[in-house]
Amino acid sequence: MLKKYEMNLAGRPLTIENGRVAHQANGAVTVQYGNTMVLAAVTANKEVREGADFLPLTVDVVEKAYAAGKLPGGFFKREGRPSTEGILACRLVDRPLRPLFPKNFYNEVQVIVTVLSSDGENPHPILDIIASSAALTISDIPFEDPIGATVIGLIEGELVVNPTYEELGKSDLELTVAGNGNSTMMVEAGAKFVSEEIMLQALGLAQEVNGEISELISDMRKEIGNKKWDIPDLTKQQKDAKKATIEAVGEQIKDVLYNPKNKQSRNDQIKEIMKTVIDDLSDQYDPILIKDTLYDVEKKTVREAILKDSHRPDGRSLTEIRSLVSEIGYLPMVHGSGLFTRGETQILGVLTLASSGEAQKLDSYSPETNKFFIHHYNFPPYSAGETGRFGFTGRREIGHGALAERALYPVIPSQDEFPYTIRLVSETMSSNGSTSMASVCAGTLALMDGGVPIKHPVAGIAMGLITGDDEEYAILTDIQGAEDHSGDMDFKVAGTKDGITALQMDIKVKGINFEIMKNALEQARVARIEILDHISTVISEPKSELNKNAPRMISLKVPVDKIGAVIGSGGSVIRGMIEEYGVTIDIDDEGTVVIGATDSDSATKAEKAINDLTKDVEAGEIYNGKVVRIMQFGAFVQILPGKDGLVHISELSNDRVDEVESVVKIGDQIDVMVINVDNMGKVDLSYRAVLDDESLDKVKERRESGRRNDRNRNGRDRRRDNNDERFRGNRNRRSVGGYDGESRRNPPSSKY
Repeated sequence: MLKKYEMNLAGRPLTIENGRVAHQANGAVTVQYGNTMVLAAVTANKEVREGADFLPLTVDVVEKAYAAGKLPGGFFKREGRPSTEGILACRLVDRPLRPLFPKNFYNEVQVIVTVLSSDGENPHPILDIIASSAALTISDIPFEDPIGATVIGLIEGELVVNPTYEELGKSDLELTVAGNGNSTMMVEAGAKFVSEEIMLQALGLAQEVNGEISELISDMRKEIGNKKWDIPDLTKQQKDAKKATIEAVGEQIKDVLYNPKNKQSRNDQIKEIMKTVIDDLSDQYDPILIKDTLYDVEKKTVREAILKDSHRPDGRSLTEIRSLVSEIGYLPMVHGSGLFTRGETQILGVLTLASSGEAQKLDSYSPETNKFFIHHYNFPPYSAGETGRFGFTGRREIGHGALAERALYPVIPSQDEFPYTIRLVSETMSSNGSTSMASVCAGTLALMDGGVPIKHPVAGIAMGLITGDDEEYAILTDIQGAEDHSGDMDFKVAGTKDGITALQMDIKVKGINFEIMKNALEQARVARIEILDHISTVISEPKSELNKNAPRMISLKVPVDKIGAVIGSGGSVIRGMIEEYGVTIDIDDEGTVVIGATDSDSATKAEKAINDLTKDVEAGEIYNGKVVRIMQFGAFVQILPGKDGLVHISELSNDRVDEVESVVKIGDQIDVMVINVDNMGKVDLSYRAVLDDESLDKVKERRESGRRNDRNRNGRDRRRDNNDERFRGNRNRRSVGGYDGESRRNPPSSKY
């Protein structure tokens, strides 16, 4: 049975429909907003996979090219690997949904979201979350806490709900929030120096909107929702295994945690304790149950130590940042580098500069087509002291890279100010908490080391949360791995001293309240400023000059009607300049030209050539040009790339000239003066107008030499004529088709 549910959301109808498509899924809905439409279909296995001790939830967002009326690129013309935008959308869906499944639910669950239609105005990611939440809520899969999702923008000081792509282009904030009317589950934000106060206002507005959306989904569940599966309680065997494990481990894990050591030493000791307990009890109980219980004991011990004694695994206070060490110029041949170390977390940031023509080309639903600032994040297994798959970029790496890119983007200079494509790579050297925020700090160091004129330094910090049963909680500054694993929140905040540039929050409980978010933001602000102060002791502002290894770029504007002159027929002019000066030249439809070179001298020469090429030729100007064609009536001289002028034979010398080649030949470089430019753009030139006495002597010498050659040639012609007369009769008898001596002496020209 077809059912539709609709609400007004920011002046546009949001429609959720069930019953038209995907009938065999456990739950399926379409969500339409404007003319953007997505389908979410959810399925689950009723049997738990043997040995499963976690929720095997997979989320895929499939962006179809047909949704935007496009053909897929590539040889096969079909969708392949998900785009970066698609992978980030997957993460946006997964993060708020995962904590809402029952704790002991280990069945495999699959969520597939397909973008069916994209109108180029309304982004689809929030619809992906809403559709997935609705499909799970009305299905028989154990999921009973519907959530909504919304984006909040900040345009000219006003908060805007669900801005369009065009509005986001001029917004100072893009805040994506998932949750319900009582709590927030997930936050993702990019901002242009937004204050904590405005961010809290935006979060409040988003929670209000999400409450309305989740109520609509609750109405759907009441009317068409399916009965949920029962989740079996722990068996007596499982309860006995849990009890025996707790008794066997005793206070051993607590003793290790209260004795501050480095991450590896602490982990090794805990692993040894776990191995001993498993060996002792595995004859009686399932080793998987024992292992699960040991992890629960470790988690509980960490949480109790923090809540009751304010004791963290490494002995720090709740607001204390680990030791900071930074340096720049670590790599000798790159365009900029920064090494940032915070405790046992270490990131190497590496900068590469290239011409604007090297910008990343985008083929997505958004209007953006080029990307001039790129950040990539790598997490090799050795950074965590482990072995594992290497070389494949996973969703985690893409997500962390995108977050750090968002944090740094607001301080990146515009193309007009700095006409480069900028690539930053964050290499994780060592990991023990918040490598994404360390990437922001390392990226700032690398940018300033390379001489990129960023507006302000940016730093990032990760906050944690431990909650108790009596609404007690503790907010942790600069969380490390054990605290992230055992805690309830990972709240990452990046920004400058002027405000927030990026924010991301993931939680493991069913939402957090505003008091916690407010305190976490303030605690993060204090920590961020402390890190920025540390960075300023290493490098206080960008270097005044680019790194010697970086290419030199010059940006200039040419009139739009002169673009063709710069490019030339079939690109001949621009290719010639690239080859002659050893540079790169990029030009856009608005006349912005970017010249790139390994040295400033080559770039300057190319700049002069383009300026000469695009400026109007005026009478009285003198050019050094190249003779490119010889005619009976004069010589054509190329005074600029793609621009020729005629030196009439009468303008070659102050004396009479019988033959053009007696004065100039093809390939000669000569100075000429512009004497006239007609309304069709044809240029008349004069050689004699710039000749000095010495030049005239040379011309006369060449002319005399030419006359001697003429006399010799005439003598040869007379002798040949006599011979022709002698044998004329024989030739006439042999002539075919009117061939005679005259045509032989003066054969028809192949050109003129």
